Amino acid sequence: MGGSGSRLSKELLAEYQANPFKERICRVFSTSPAKDSLSFEDFLDLLSVFSDTATPDIKSHYAFRIFDFDDDGTLNREDLSRLVNCLTGEGEDTRLSASEMKQLIDNILEESDIDRDGTINLSEFQHVISRSPDFASSFKIVL
Repeated sequence: MGGSGSRLSKELLAEYQANPFKERICRVFSTSPAKDSLSFEDFLDLLSVFSDTATPDIKSHYAFRIFDFDDDGTLNREDLSRLVNCLTGEGEDTRLSASEMKQLIDNILEESDIDRDGTINLSEFQHVISRSPDFASSFKIVL
């Protein structure tokens, strides 16, 4: 039994290490004062949210928190820029130009910012996610 648990841990750690949002995931799920480590209970919470059995509402709530880099309760232009950079990579060959980034963020806000305040709140984010049937199945840790 110890061997399979060890393999599971290595696979999970590899999946976590490859995740471009690993620092944000730790920050969101951590209950430590510094938000830089996970207790066993924090780890179980993380696994629960990323499991196949978590509801789309739970998954979208935590995705929103992970993408809200400044923890202000909204996704603003800076959050969206950081989100795009995490997804595309920040290397010279993958980074978007300033004009491409502006156009992409303008498009995201045009589609998502229902109240036109220049940010995406949790309700707006969940509305967009509800139109994405693949979200719940893709927001998981694959072992």
